[in-house]
Amino acid sequence: MVQRTAQSPQDSHGSHEEHDSHEAHGSLKSYVIGFVMSLILTAIPLIVVLNDMLEGKAATILLLGSAVLQFIVQLVYFMHLKEEGKPRYNLMVLILGLFIVLTIVAGSIWIMMYNKVA
Repeated sequence: MVQRTAQSPQDSHGSHEEHDSHEAHGSLKSYVIGFVMSLILTAIPLIVVLNDMLEGKAATILLLGSAVLQFIVQLVYFMHLKEEGKPRYNLMVLILGLFIVLTIVAGSIWIMMYNKVA
């Protein structure tokens, strides 16, 4: 027969050390860095386009480049992708999701471009 001892409320829910080891949270410094970088990556294309500094393909490249960098900043500083342990399930799911989204977008553009009514 197993003898049970009284547990404190903290023991029944796990200790704080156990809880902290399973969740990765950023510091205030990393959140501020991410926020400032996000503001900069939003302001640069906005200023360039509103002031007609670039046009055509150059403006498109700047906008797409800023969007990709913004996406990376969001993943690293707010979604904590770099702090994940092994195996990297979050990264694999992200890559799969991006593949699905890009396939849908490319397929939709292809259908819109080449769906000619006779």
